This record gives sequence, structure tokens and C-alpha cells, in this order.
Amino acid sequence: MKLRRPSPALVVAVVALFLSVSGTAYAAGVVPMAKRALFANNAGKLQGKTVRQIADIPGSATDLNGLVEEDIAAMPGPASTASALVTVATAPFALAPGEQRDFSAQCPGNAKAISGGFTSVDNVLAADTRPTAAGGGWTLYLINVSGSFSATGNVHAVCLF
Repeated sequence: MKLRRPSPALVVAVVALFLSVSGTAYAAGVVPMAKRALFANNAGKLQGKTVRQIADIPGSATDLNGLVEEDIAAMPGPASTASALVTVATAPFALAPGEQRDFSAQCPGNAKAISGGFTSVDNVLAADTRPTAAGGGWTLYLINVSGSFSATGNVHAVCLF
């Protein structure tokens, strides 16, 4: 029985297999070292102080916009669900036959608009949709396609608190 020399394709495949297997082992050794280096870097920034020692440093650590402890304690905590952060604002619109123009829905309070749209049973097209200049509402440029019938509906803004 005579053995043949391995083909170049087999040699390349074996080398690729070896590199792929050893590459994951190398990465497994590098990642823990990177985490240790990051921890050491952060510890150096704290100059060996504990959390309690940093908290006891007199003076303002950040700008709290004039709030005191009682104001901060009275603030509501984070929402328990994402749905508590989102609301939909609605405003009616009316277009004469063939009319086209901008309509806006404004978000309540200091909420920011993240999306918008409209509903209508009439032949209306939205040619443009965008947040308002300050970001507190949503504007749509609507076109009444009908030349003989008026169109009505509602403009909506999806708002995030």
C-alpha cells in the first residue's frame, strides 16, 4: 500500500482548523486579562478610596440644578414598565377638497415625540412626516386626494417621557 502526499487543499484546511481552534483558546485567555486591566485602571482613578469615603467628600459632586435631598427623594422612581413611558397625543384635522397642508399633534408636558401618523377614512395621503422644531410634537403634511369631498381624521404623535 502506497501513501500519497497530502494535497495543498488538505494542508490549508488543516492549518485553518488549527488556527480556528487555537484562536478561541487565545481569546479566552485575553478577555479575563482585559477585565483585570480595566478594574485596575478604575481603581487607580478612585485613588484607593471606598464608596463611603467618596460619598463623604464635602461639596457638590455634580450639578443637581439646585435640588436638595428632599426634592430628590420626592422624585418618582423609574417606570415599572415601558408602557408607562409612552403615550399617544391626538389632534383632529380637516381638509377641503384638493387642499394640502401641515397638521401637528403636541405631546403633553415635557415628553418628546418619537413617531407619528394619521388616521382617516377619506382619501388622504401623507407627503411628509417629521418631529416639530422643538421635538415636543409630530407634524404631517397631508393631501386630500379628492377634488370633490372634504377629508377629516386625526393626527397622532407617539410621545416618550
